[in-house]
Amino acid sequence: MSNTTSKIETGKSKAIVAYLTIIGCIIAMFMNNEAKNKFASFHIKQALGIHIIYFLTMAIANGFNDVESEFVFLSIFSSFLLFNFILWGYSFIGALQGKKNLLPFIGVYFQKWFNKIA
Repeated sequence: MSNTTSKIETGKSKAIVAYLTIIGCIIAMFMNNEAKNKFASFHIKQALGIHIIYFLTMAIANGFNDVESEFVFLSIFSSFLLFNFILWGYSFIGALQGKKNLLPFIGVYFQKWFNKIA
């Protein structure tokens, strides 16, 4: 087993935990602080960004409860949630496979913004 493969296998459990919930992401951050792993750090940053997008979407949706046209609102809101779920699935599967899949459009920013966190 090569050195890179063993590092990925070591960080895989932390990466998977990060995607489960926001609490899992926080737990993975603490787990990764003990023994830094680049693979785990990459996925913790991606997962944190996905969780933040989800909570921002929910907060915005909460602010628009009294929208006149519920159908239009629900279709837009559902599209954002579906997009978030697709991002989550893409990243989660990458973590399971031991790959570093950057999220399209925003993954680079997550790596920059959360550089000090994980």
